[in-house]
Amino acid sequence: MVKTDKIPVAVLGATGSVGQKFISLLSNHPWFEVKMVAASEKSTGKKYKDAVNWILNEPIPESIGNLEVKNCEPDGNISLAFSGLDSKVAGGVEDAFANAGYTVVSNSKNHRMDEYVPLLVPEINPEHLQVIKKQNYKNNGCIITNPNCSVIGLVLALKPLLDNFGIESINVVTMQAISGAGYPGVSSLDIIDNVIPYIGGGEEEKVETEPNKIFGSFNGNGIKNLDIKISAQCNRVPVVDGHTECIQVKLKKKTSLTYIIECWNSFTGGLQEYNLPTAPLKPVYYFAESNYPQPRLHRNIDKGMAVSVGRLREDKFFDFKFTILSHNTMRGAAGGALLCAELMRVTGNLKE
Repeated sequence: MVKTDKIPVAVLGATGSVGQKFISLLSNHPWFEVKMVAASEKSTGKKYKDAVNWILNEPIPESIGNLEVKNCEPDGNISLAFSGLDSKVAGGVEDAFANAGYTVVSNSKNHRMDEYVPLLVPEINPEHLQVIKKQNYKNNGCIITNPNCSVIGLVLALKPLLDNFGIESINVVTMQAISGAGYPGVSSLDIIDNVIPYIGGGEEEKVETEPNKIFGSFNGNGIKNLDIKISAQCNRVPVVDGHTECIQVKLKKKTSLTYIIECWNSFTGGLQEYNLPTAPLKPVYYFAESNYPQPRLHRNIDKGMAVSVGRLREDKFFDFKFTILSHNTMRGAAGGALLCAELMRVTGNLKE
């Protein structure tokens, strides 16, 4: 049974693009309430509304806009922090908060592949939360991460196939929105009328490695990664929000187009029983139209928390190929992290 009292939370990296998305999603959340906003030294001491270069369509929530920006240092009155920190500083700051007894739910890459840190997608691997008991942070602190923004859509679309047919290998080509680069992101002179066939920060390596941890099994001592062969090519395209991915997959069992679509349509991920505020009604939406999915039409489907799938057909080299679309700053970043915290609360893995 979910308690009605709101849990006070901190947002780390609150002035950045992911931090702003956290602020927006948390401003009217029924379970959590922002009590601390933290950022770099140039912002500390200012009111949040004066420190932030707000880039979202909706206005800054008044109650949060008047909060004083703090240094990224633990405050003893709060036990849950959402991290939208830049990876250049996230690792050490998140460690410090975890050692102070915080539960840190991070959107940064630094701890994703740590042995005892869950790389959590609530519909796929909720049992991985058990591994946090193996973390060695003081005062019962811990770190949980959500995956790379392209990986979340990918694994949601692949999970029904993995469960029903097994997966041997995957080839994926991503067309990633400019918002995935943060703010100010990619120069307009570079991206307008252009496609950039390279994304820094080890993007392709993340897409090739993170799914195997997400799909891995918890054996009581740790997470045993799966061993699917994945090849990825990642491109930046002139779309504001919404990552599109073209996927080829080789399965271990033979099946049909019809049965694959049935598996997507029936996939729930098991979250419905919890009635989580941020959870999608359906994790996967399949479209039969030959020109779907498209970022402008489908990125906001089901609160921006679901993946849209289309163009399923047989493949001459693999078994099947299809196209997916997911909202990179919602499901792929702040929204995905918020869903992880909601799952932790209803499963008793969150201090209150």
